[in-house]
Amino acid sequence: MYYDLSIKILINKTMSIKKIVKFFDKAEDKVRARLSHYPIVYALIGGIGVVLFWRGVWHIADDIDIGSIVSIILGTIILLITGVFVSAFIGNRLIISGLAGEKKLSEKEQSEIQTEEAQIKNLQKAVNKIEEKLDHLDKDVHKK
Repeated sequence: MYYDLSIKILINKTMSIKKIVKFFDKAEDKVRARLSHYPIVYALIGGIGVVLFWRGVWHIADDIDIGSIVSIILGTIILLITGVFVSAFIGNRLIISGLAGEKKLSEKEQSEIQTEEAQIKNLQKAVNKIEEKLDHLDKDVHKK
C-alpha cells in the first residue's frame, strides 16, 4: 500500500514538472518570437538575465566559501563533463558555420536570412508535431 502511494506521488510530481516545463517552453517561444524583431532590446534583456544568474552563482560560491582555484577546477570539470566547455566560449553556431563555410550573419543578404528563418520554422513545426504525437503516446501509456 505504501509502495502504491509513493508511486502515485512520484507520478503526480512528474506530471507537475512536465506542466511547468511545458509552460516555460511555450512562454519562451512567444517571448523569443516577439523579441527577435528587436535584437538590441533582446540582447539587453538576455544580458541582464545572464549577469543576474551568474551573480547568484558567484554569491552562492562565496557563501559556501569556495576559493578561486577550486572554482576554476570545478568549473572546468563541470564544463568538460557536460560538453559545454567549447560552446560556452565560442558557441556552437560559430563552430558549425565555420565548418560549413557559411557567411557571418552580418554578411548575409536579407533574402538568405528569410530563407533560413522559413526553414527553421518548418523544422520547428515538424518537431512540434512529433512532440504532440509523443505526448499522445505518453498519455496512452499512462492510461494503461
